[in-house]
Amino acid sequence: MLQDKRKDLDAEKRKTLLERLLQEIGREQPDLYYQSTSEIAQRLKQRIASGAALHPEDRKLVERLSPRDIAVLLSLH
Repeated sequence: MLQDKRKDLDAEKRKTLLERLLQEIGREQPDLYYQSTSEIAQRLKQRIASGAALHPEDRKLVERLSPRDIAVLLSLH
């Protein structure tokens, strides 16, 4: 039960981190709105891999996500 709550908390943190990174990229690249979800996921993956200003604990949550995982998480509201 406690482990399930931890997984839920990690999932929420992941989604929040991805949304924050997406906002950062969106400010830098206003045309991002017109890109496909898969292209956006690729850009997010590149941002994570390049060492975006993420706390090591936060990076650990998202670094293993594939672009497909990111796209799926972005599509879930």
